[in-house]
Amino acid sequence: MPPLLDGTRLPEVDELLEGAVVVAQPMHTRFRGVTVREAMLLRGPAGWAEFSPFAEYGPEESSRWLAAAIEAGWQGWPAPVRDLVPVNATVPAVAAADVGRVLDSFGEVPAVKVKVAESGRTGPEGVAEDVARVAEVRRLRPGAALRIDANQGWDHATALAALQQLAEHELEYAEQPVAGIEGLARLREALHAAGTPMRIAADESVRKETDPLAVARAGAADLVVVKVQPLGGVRRALGIVGAAGLDAVVSSALDTSVGIAAGVALAASLPALPYACGLGTVALFTEDVVVPGWIPDAGRLASGATRARPVPDPSALARLRADEDRQQWWRQRLVQAHGVLSAT
Repeated sequence: MPPLLDGTRLPEVDELLEGAVVVAQPMHTRFRGVTVREAMLLRGPAGWAEFSPFAEYGPEESSRWLAAAIEAGWQGWPAPVRDLVPVNATVPAVAAADVGRVLDSFGEVPAVKVKVAESGRTGPEGVAEDVARVAEVRRLRPGAALRIDANQGWDHATALAALQQLAEHELEYAEQPVAGIEGLARLREALHAAGTPMRIAADESVRKETDPLAVARAGAADLVVVKVQPLGGVRRALGIVGAAGLDAVVSSALDTSVGIAAGVALAASLPALPYACGLGTVALFTEDVVVPGWIPDAGRLASGATRARPVPDPSALARLRADEDRQQWWRQRLVQAHGVLSAT
């Protein structure tokens, strides 16, 4: 794979931090254990960029997210090959009774991704809740393509049993049902032996591995989920998809609209885009820093060919600005990530 900053100058820390601001965007529903999403927004010569690695990520992993921000703000993205990108709705691990409310916030979409295997809810009761949630989505959106995302939360036996139950809802694919490349390969083989038709998508086994192509070489997945920030930018993600030789789904890392634009740039640049993308997550925020936020229209987002890059709204930026302690905490994270990049 190409280096993180292939062909891109590494700006000095002071240049990156000039005008940088950290925002805290509250969410309608807890998602990935988060109720308020923090992100550092940077302003480069090519436009606004986002640096928002999750809080538990160290400097090495965060350096990929910074590389993506530098590409966005200091280099810009490749020219798109399509004007519109199809987008799925995302349903967090809510009770079945709350599914309708969540779906309504997305409007009409071609596909729905349902979160399952919530932390602490991976036993039989949790699986029953997951099945009920998926069944309610299928009832409310009978014509939508349906996929689930376990964020590697199940063990092998639980995943096999759960996916056999969920197969009746004609899932498009199951995203990272178990941890690790070997785990995915074993589960994929067991599903095949059981006669359960189910595509497996790799997410964490692509973006969190030292070698993002290992999952393809192992035959552990049918498709890959790619996210711009964790993979180090649009160009690097395009290279990974091309080398993997698998279909790809572009997804969000719970980005603000500034980061969503990078995801759209990736999706609009892929040679093929057979699946709707997980880029509608701005609907999960109570307020976004960009007004209006990058919300899909009729299940689609316009690419850079037909839509200007997002610019934060000054009043929203002021309302959502994190306190000074968080500003300093994020500045230190950027400095540490920058140190990793400068050493490569």
